[in-house]
Amino acid sequence: MTRDTNSTPKTAVLYRMVMEEHVCPYGLKSKDLLEREGYAIDDRPLKTREETEVFMEEYGVETTPQTFIDDERIGGYDALREFFGQDVKDDDETTYQPVIAIFAVAFLMALGLSWAFYGSILTLRAFEWFIAISMSFLAVQKLQDVETFSTMFLNYDLLAQKWVRYGYVYPFGEALAGILMVAGALVWISAPVALFIGTVGAASVFKAVYIDKREIKCACVGGGSNVPLGFVSLTENLMMIFMGVWMSARAMGLF
Repeated sequence: MTRDTNSTPKTAVLYRMVMEEHVCPYGLKSKDLLEREGYAIDDRPLKTREETEVFMEEYGVETTPQTFIDDERIGGYDALREFFGQDVKDDDETTYQPVIAIFAVAFLMALGLSWAFYGSILTLRAFEWFIAISMSFLAVQKLQDVETFSTMFLNYDLLAQKWVRYGYVYPFGEALAGILMVAGALVWISAPVALFIGTVGAASVFKAVYIDKREIKCACVGGGSNVPLGFVSLTENLMMIFMGVWMSARAMGLF
């Protein structure tokens, strides 16, 4: 249900927790949303746990904040967003947002480093930095919760299914290769590591997605992601393969 927010401003009644030890963040978000939609707010803070419990019992609700407009209870923050016709995120919805954020920031950082060191953003080193920084960021996502990552990883990685501990080693290997490639140091370590994990990963993803036609979530940005396994995860592994070959070739003076 939506309302015409271009009409005369109306008053919304907002009940939210405002206690010394806790100010409800969704209450603040609801207040901000109402203000941006042009509503005058009758703000009714719930200042104690007892007040909150009495309120929830009286209105038969289990959470706060609660917004009322024209004596009609709209509900919490998500319900309020729906009321104004805004999208509400589904926790189970697949999304590429984490990957887009990682690659976008890595790209801008690479351009910034190139400008700082060479006075230009159009350098070969900027391209190398972009891939290396992306690898490092992706590794950080996995390292936040190695246990959960390793569990998701077992769904499709061929080597991890044979040797479970590989799922624990993988993010450290990716981080090591990425950091060394950013520094341009110890290529004899970074290149083989990137080439190995990239090749195994690419083969695993290709089999799971394009041969077995499985629809599973990718562990590429950590164990709690909703990124679907497919093109993005394959790209991550192909990038590592490329960097493994590229850095080896450069170290041998072929470029």
